[in-house]
Amino acid sequence: MARAHWRERVQAARVQREADNRVRVRRSVEHRDGARCTVEGRSLLNFCGNDYLGLSQHFAVVGALQDTAAREGAGGVGSHLVCGHHAIHDALERELADWLGAPRALLFGSGFLANLAVLQSLLGDDDVCVQDRLNHASLIDAARLAGCRLRRYPHADPEGAIRQLRTLPEGLAMVATDGVFSMDGDIAPLRELALVTRVQKAMLYVDDAHGIGVVGPDGRGSVAAARLGPDEVPLQLATLGKALGGYGAAVVGEADLVEHLAETARPYVYTTALPPAQAAATLAAVKLARSEHWRREKLVELTARFRERARRFGLVLLDSDTPIQPVICGTDTRALSMAATLERAGHWVAAIRPPTVPEGRARLRVTLSALHTVAEVDGLVAAIAQARDRAEAEARIAELAR
Repeated sequence: MARAHWRERVQAARVQREADNRVRVRRSVEHRDGARCTVEGRSLLNFCGNDYLGLSQHFAVVGALQDTAAREGAGGVGSHLVCGHHAIHDALERELADWLGAPRALLFGSGFLANLAVLQSLLGDDDVCVQDRLNHASLIDAARLAGCRLRRYPHADPEGAIRQLRTLPEGLAMVATDGVFSMDGDIAPLRELALVTRVQKAMLYVDDAHGIGVVGPDGRGSVAAARLGPDEVPLQLATLGKALGGYGAAVVGEADLVEHLAETARPYVYTTALPPAQAAATLAAVKLARSEHWRREKLVELTARFRERARRFGLVLLDSDTPIQPVICGTDTRALSMAATLERAGHWVAAIRPPTVPEGRARLRVTLSALHTVAEVDGLVAAIAQARDRAEAEARIAELAR
């Protein structure tokens, strides 16, 4: 029997993606200026980034990055446990822990790495991780790499979670969920899940990548919005590259658990530390996120405006009160057509297709920022409605041509 060749496998996968309209294209941003991006020589109004608070280009954040790089250099030099841990890392961890009301925080190079670290350091072959069906890919991959049993429950269904836990009584049990779901924009039922985990003697872990800085009192995220703390959620993930405008992530929570991660988590022990300059930039961003409440207030206003105008035009939305506002298109072809029409009109909105979202649920993932204006949001909604009408006309023509 002949061994398969990698070229054949790669080519077959490419052909299948082309047939399914699921080829992914990487675009190069030549310049960013506020909410605008220059892409292939064209200025586009960006409605697909995660810079929710508009901090990525703030003068205080950029200034902290530049000043620290000038003094300390560009890189992290080594792992945290060798020679890469810097005083500015300590300062950022303390600020994050204080903001989020937890005893300790630990920095990671990315949210993906942080999720791998948490699940791999705590779960093993005899354990179970119960997850929401719409969780981020990093949580799913983390459970698989940990070697534990992975069980999934219907989206935002605490009763589904408890059914899964009841069937697997042995070993350590963890319920892991997104706080704000990145493709639907809704918030997990954390109070109910906290009750489930307490009754079932399981641990609740929340990936709040899209909640930190955006929702909850003082922007402290979905855990704080649910009036929960470290007793109910011993560990949570805070991403530094979304609302905080930088790069990296932190796991915050119980001191003993965080110390366990620092000593045993492979994605922490065996990788280079976050550059001190990046940590300094994020520290400046956290202080702004804590103090400048108008940014979240503006996001709330823009989100309400978008939803009111979208309903007026008959657009199909999901139940989301966050800056993530999916517009359901249905087919991959329709989503791609609408995204292309929007780009020609000067709006950059990503078309999200399976497997990132369920089959038949392709969408435009609109994301709002404090950098946007009311007029820009109104213009976007009108442009989406026009793109929908054009896509529907194209579909009718294609059907008649068959």
